[in-house]
Amino acid sequence: MALRRKGRPAGRRAAVRWWLLSLAGTGAAVTAAAALLAVALHVSASASSGAPYRLAKPREAEEMRWEQEFAPPQLASPHSRKLDGATDDAAEKRLWLPAPSRRFVPCVSPSLEYKRPGKSRGYLLVHTNGGLNQMRAGISDMVAVARILNATLIIPELDKKSFWLDKSNFSDVFDEAHFIRSLVNDVKVEKKLPNELVKAPKSVRHFKSWSGVDYYQDEISPLWEHRQVIRAAKSDSRLANNFLPPDIQKLRCRAFFQALRYAPPIEALGNLLVERMKSFGPYIALHLRYEKDMLAFSGCTYGLSQTESDELSSIREGTTYWKVKDIDPLEQRSDGHCPLTPKEVAMFLSALGYPSSTPVYIAAGEIYGGESHMVELQSRFPILMNKEKLASAEELRPFSKYASQMAALDYIVSVESDVFIPSYSGNMARAVAGHRRFHGHRKTVIPDRKALVRLFDKVDSGLLNEGDVLSQMITEMHRKRQGSPRKRKGPVSGTKGSDRFRSEEAFYENPLPDCFCQSKDNYS
Repeated sequence: MALRRKGRPAGRRAAVRWWLLSLAGTGAAVTAAAALLAVALHVSASASSGAPYRLAKPREAEEMRWEQEFAPPQLASPHSRKLDGATDDAAEKRLWLPAPSRRFVPCVSPSLEYKRPGKSRGYLLVHTNGGLNQMRAGISDMVAVARILNATLIIPELDKKSFWLDKSNFSDVFDEAHFIRSLVNDVKVEKKLPNELVKAPKSVRHFKSWSGVDYYQDEISPLWEHRQVIRAAKSDSRLANNFLPPDIQKLRCRAFFQALRYAPPIEALGNLLVERMKSFGPYIALHLRYEKDMLAFSGCTYGLSQTESDELSSIREGTTYWKVKDIDPLEQRSDGHCPLTPKEVAMFLSALGYPSSTPVYIAAGEIYGGESHMVELQSRFPILMNKEKLASAEELRPFSKYASQMAALDYIVSVESDVFIPSYSGNMARAVAGHRRFHGHRKTVIPDRKALVRLFDKVDSGLLNEGDVLSQMITEMHRKRQGSPRKRKGPVSGTKGSDRFRSEEAFYENPLPDCFCQSKDNYS
């Protein structure tokens, strides 16, 4: 589907805003000023909007092979692989075209043998752990576990003790009524335990990671004989990615992609942010994972000062539940285990051919080091937005003290973007990538960090210059990393035990084939 810029709008305020945006191609300084002033006008004009968040329909697909991702037609030919010819409308439109979806569409309805939940054997309490997207995946897994155990699921308790110290409850982040209603044919869900069981003895368990149905039926289910309440102490990665019954896999997708809708206030503001970003034209959502917690956890200090590196090391040493303390930052980076820096992201976007007038939404928390590390990215892409720039302080006030709620706003803007690019393959990157697959295989460019840092190091050392050669190399290596359908990747050859499961592609990142069917007709 071709993307077109809107025609000149009517009305004095809209006309002024249109004039400001029309300056976008005249220079970085003018562009940035025009963009920020246009946003200010837009915020004041549309602050009252509260339209519900809706996902666009998947785009038309074409037939492709099954086992691997294929390049979009516009990049399939060696003569058309360069993306930086954005000097005319046709060339610029090619930057935004998605990879073909092969006519794969969501297919999550249960089988004919699937039955409504029977009499419950007991209650399942769940203590989630991690940030928003880790909790989201864990909750979806626990829905499936409750189904396997024939248990009544109590609305999960969100993690309030992790790095972010977020005190949000489930209903602050997710639409609780919708969650219960959506799963009525799958599991019984209650808001809280019956009063008589609140103080009753509970069987507390750390469910085994990456477990199958047999584990829950053979080792966990017998616990009902002694207790009416089982408490799951953690929720992350408690189900295997593969080899589960088809109805369980489809239930996981219904929970993750349909039942876990964000709370109405979050949905309303998230939708408003999407509207404001789209007013600039097609936009990139950049998950710039360059926050303090990420850098401290991963030990990635490339490009940082010694003082900054020491601060991150101190944080890692003092965080007891981060097990790995001694990390070689150079080895981490060369192996592709570090997020791209803001400067590297700027080089990457330029090499792909996106012009300086491209609107970029930064989906992230506070960038470590602040503006000092954003200079290169800001200079190359001056229409650099985030939720704090797009929304007024008053609009953000209800959410600003809660990391999960702020992350949910970024999640919505990222799912709805024309192109999504994560600088690191963390929990949010995987969740958003999976959501975009589920809603039409929207263009999602996954940087090959290991290959990129080698090229960027050559540029830094003077062995390679930015320009056509670098652009062609980077474009070529990413032709098949743009979000088209492919079967979920299994474990890395030679890995064993937990490392084998950990090396698999996460279920929610790519729920194909379990949650997709190939339509015989075109899907639009």
